[in-house]
Amino acid sequence: MGQIQAKDLSGCMVALVTPMNSDNSINYSEWEKLIQWHIEIKTDAIIVAGTTGESSLLNQDEIDLLSLSAIKLCSSTSTKVIIGTGAIEPNKVIAANQRAKDNGADAVLVVTPYYLTLTQNALAEHFVYIAKNTALPIILYNVPSRTANDLQVATTAKLAKIENIIGIKEAKSDLSRIEQLVKIKNFAVLSGDDGSFMAAMKLGAHGVISVAANVRPQAIKALCNHMQLGDEAQAKHINTELSPLYDFLFHEPNPCPVKSLMHHTNMLSSGIRKPLVMTDIKTNQVKPFTQSIIQEFSSI
Repeated sequence: MGQIQAKDLSGCMVALVTPMNSDNSINYSEWEKLIQWHIEIKTDAIIVAGTTGESSLLNQDEIDLLSLSAIKLCSSTSTKVIIGTGAIEPNKVIAANQRAKDNGADAVLVVTPYYLTLTQNALAEHFVYIAKNTALPIILYNVPSRTANDLQVATTAKLAKIENIIGIKEAKSDLSRIEQLVKIKNFAVLSGDDGSFMAAMKLGAHGVISVAANVRPQAIKALCNHMQLGDEAQAKHINTELSPLYDFLFHEPNPCPVKSLMHHTNMLSSGIRKPLVMTDIKTNQVKPFTQSIIQEFSSI
């Protein structure tokens, strides 16, 4: 079976949390249970060690163990495994990409460098160098609110001409940006913003890498399916129902609210790594969507 291509990236993808015990060690039993759930639901892809998975607070051995577990479980299923490998220094990204390949991942998700402020030319050179030294398909990740580097459409379009750069996770909730990105041929455009991804799909985006899919994956997948089939009315109905959940998940920095909500609904233990802290949840605050989460998770 050949490598995945842009056409293979669509639908509901989850930016998976990393379950942790109260002592902040990784809870691999809960990790496997979450992955089995997503496999049964037919979530289109699992992102391991993304921002929501506390990638910056995991060491490489932990990422390898999480990756190997996900890849083994997803083998021979329709659920793809994509590993977050972004870093400031490109040779570190290349090394992480090679480990992802050795472990059997389908693709890597590479965020723009952070902390350093770079020109568009520097960003382009960064990704060109990584692509030339990486065997796996690469999905660009643009999230300027976290990195202070914004990969402009013209730069993305140039990078899309490189054979193994097959798509972008665009986390900037700018629909005019999406409208331009979807014009790039043979290139997958994935929204990285739960609140606007339906509108992005209406403009031609191929799917979403979602935080909300950690707790409502069936609903997010159904919404994506309806949009792909052109049933906007039904998709809008689901999106309206999910709107209070979106608001809660991003009222404090991700992944604090989603991990806290998952602990509150008995999906996860209470661990989160410092300097992150769990969100203080008031029952009335999450009452509008708690029961729906419990019902979806109890289906496994």
